[in-house]
Amino acid sequence: MSRPRQYSDQTRERAVRLFLQRIEGDERTERERLQTVADQLGMSRETVRRWVHQVEVEEGERLGVPTAAEVAELRRRNAELEATVQILKAATSFFARECDPQPLMSSPSSSTTASGSESHRSVGL
Repeated sequence: MSRPRQYSDQTRERAVRLFLQRIEGDERTERERLQTVADQLGMSRETVRRWVHQVEVEEGERLGVPTAAEVAELRRRNAELEATVQILKAATSFFARECDPQPLMSSPSSSTTASGSESHRSVGL
C-alpha cells in the first residue's frame, strides 16, 4: 500500500474551488466533475471528494463531523454557559431569601398554633 501524499493548503483550496466552479450548461455529474479536477491536479478523485465534503461541513451546507477547532470552541462555550447557569442559580436563591415574607426564626406563638392545628386535624379523623 502506498503512502498518502501531503498536499499544500493552496492545492486543497484550488481543488475545491475548481470543483465548485459551475459552468452554465455543464451537465456532468458530481462524480465526473470530481474526476476532472483530480485528473487536472494529479490526485485521486477520493482526495478531492473528501476536501469538498469537509469544506461543505465547515460552511454548514452539509452535516458531518465538526473540526477540532469547532469542538474546542463548543467546549469553551459550554463551560461559559455552565458558569452562567451557576451564577444565575446563586442569584435566584439569594433573591428568593431576600424577598421571602416569612422570617427565618419562627415566633413562639406560630409554633403553638401550628402544633395546635395539627392536633385538631388528627382528632377530626
